[in-house]
Amino acid sequence: MQQLQQFLPFILMFVVIYFFMIRPQQKRAKEEKQFEADLKVGDKIVTKSGIHGKIAELAETTVVIETMSGKLKMERSAISMEMSAALAKK
Repeated sequence: MQQLQQFLPFILMFVVIYFFMIRPQQKRAKEEKQFEADLKVGDKIVTKSGIHGKIAELAETTVVIETMSGKLKMERSAISMEMSAALAKK
């Protein structure tokens, strides 16, 4: 019983860290992966570097976006989920 009481604070700290840090991060990663999978030609997007454009072509891991100055080939992971959602709301 003494040993359990000694490790109880460590166990509680791990549980708190899991529910407030690790779990939300896993949920966010899952949402971003789903966002990347749901992209389609014609979607207006914003990249993480701030480039605005429209999807012209899709490949397995890359995307070609059409901007005002031409076409750019980028990784799907370079597309910002939050900024693209904000752009879609406008």
